Amino acid sequence: MSEPRALVEHFFRHESGRIVALLTRSMGVRRLAMVEDVVQSALVQALETWSRRGVPDDPAGWLYRTARNLAIDAIRRERALAQALPRLVEGADCESSPVDPHFEDEIGDEPLRLLFVCCHDAVPAESRIALALRTLCGFSTAEIARALLTTEANVQKRVQRARDRLRELDVGFETPAPAELRARLDAVLSVIYLLFSQGCHATHGEVPIRRDLCDEARRLARMLAAHPIGEVPAVHALLALMGFHAARFLARLDSDGTIVLLEAQNRAAWDWSEIREAMEWLARSAIGDELTRYHVEAGIAWEHCRAPSFAQTDWNRVVELYEILDQIAPSPLTTLNRAVAVSYLLGPRAGLDRLESIPPESVPARYPGWPAVIGELNFRLGRFADAERAWREALRGTTTRADREFLARRLDLCRSG
Repeated sequence: MSEPRALVEHFFRHESGRIVALLTRSMGVRRLAMVEDVVQSALVQALETWSRRGVPDDPAGWLYRTARNLAIDAIRRERALAQALPRLVEGADCESSPVDPHFEDEIGDEPLRLLFVCCHDAVPAESRIALALRTLCGFSTAEIARALLTTEANVQKRVQRARDRLRELDVGFETPAPAELRARLDAVLSVIYLLFSQGCHATHGEVPIRRDLCDEARRLARMLAAHPIGEVPAVHALLALMGFHAARFLARLDSDGTIVLLEAQNRAAWDWSEIREAMEWLARSAIGDELTRYHVEAGIAWEHCRAPSFAQTDWNRVVELYEILDQIAPSPLTTLNRAVAVSYLLGPRAGLDRLESIPPESVPARYPGWPAVIGELNFRLGRFADAERAWREALRGTTTRADREFLARRLDLCRSG
């Protein structure tokens, strides 16, 4: 049972967005919700069937054919065969998995094309991102809510609002005109950034780093950078940022899968080929006078990579970069990270003062990272009771095994003084 379940989880992350994109091209964007439903049903069938009969030789092809057949049945029930069904049924007897299609227009990758469709400029910005994370990235409502620091109810409303708007507009699946692509680029980059961030710091499941999500985010960004629309500094800066973080993946976990803080990481385990590639992307991003959040965050990541040791980090420069980031892309996470940097520059009391000055209504609800940092700063001040109280609050909001184990160990340190 464990092998089929693991495979279904694997294909849910790797193939669901691609299958959704392929079927949406045949059925039309107005049937996007139906496509998502049949792909989800195909994954459920895979779990049931593979557990009884074993895993097929071509799992991806099996999922595609099952989802396609479910889509055909759904259209038949709609009694709307005239246009969509002939295209969808064509080649239904083919037993191989769908090959990567080639198009004469600008974007040849199906998921990337659908990502631009989801980011239609007539859809509210917050709804575009929620829809893309749900449809293409396979995120659950809870995962999207944690990524966007909002509630699950808000996420559901945003996704439905986006679907309704695309249906009203009767949006096609063809590649938008260059001007429209440029208008949607910021939203597309936001989705890729959140996809990578969710992989770097998974908020759900048993593993703290989801390499599959990170790899897909980098694949989409590289494909975007190879396209004329994506040959811009923001895309290059995002690729640099992702490369600097990916270089440290192996050092972020010990042999038991336990989280290792940056200050305790073995820097010899960092992947310097990744860092060199990221430096090349960062150099390309410096062309022109555009400054985005990706530039600044890549600069912060580079400061950590170039420091010979944690103690030798240029914290003054890191704080300066966070101050710039707070001006061009303010967010609760930026505020939190800036306070951490200040604590290493001026001491934990200074970092705690920064956080305590934030109005309560500006603190993200149900985000465990906030009390976790407050606990860490109190611990460094020797205020163990305050640290324990904050870490217990963080523990109540934590949804991953690795984070729970990490906080449990910090609480043990508190109790031992």
